[in-house]
Amino acid sequence: MEFSNNIIKMDAELTALEERIRQFAGFCVRLRDENQHLRTQVAGLEGENRRLSDKVDAARKRLEALVKRMPEDNA
Repeated sequence: MEFSNNIIKMDAELTALEERIRQFAGFCVRLRDENQHLRTQVAGLEGENRRLSDKVDAARKRLEALVKRMPEDNA
């Protein structure tokens, strides 16, 4: 009888462990998907950052050129 109870107890523990492993696997899949999404988002933001940096640099160069063309104040 005790042997039978131990088997039932072990079976319940194994079932619980199996469920925890299944939950963990699902969690890993969700994390992998989220990580891929974040990598894609970072790549897009890095591209946008480079584009905006280039625009700022071009505007700075135009301003510097305009300042050089301004007449000097002799006052």
